[in-house]
Amino acid sequence: MSLESNIEKILSEAISRGEFDDLKGKGKPLDLTPYFSLPEDLRLAYSLLKSNEFVPDEVHLLNQIAELKRQIAEADDPTDLIKKLNECKLKLDLALEKYKKKI
Repeated sequence: MSLESNIEKILSEAISRGEFDDLKGKGKPLDLTPYFSLPEDLRLAYSLLKSNEFVPDEVHLLNQIAELKRQIAEADDPTDLIKKLNECKLKLDLALEKYKKKI
């Protein structure tokens, strides 16, 4: 059995089991504009990062800060949350500072 026919067999079995029924964006056209607007030498790297849902530390910290602010607004005693918020803000400031030095 050739490699191609083996792959086709595996794919057709997966289709019959419905493993591709709930894929993200099913039935919608692909928007490849962002992909082709990138320089050719960066496309693969950016595509891998995006498909693996990689988020830079700075973005992760921004998300944490937003979540902590939401929790503080709802908390009866936000003391510990405020401490965590200040720590996250400090980490973000330090992370952004290293980019300022590169400029």
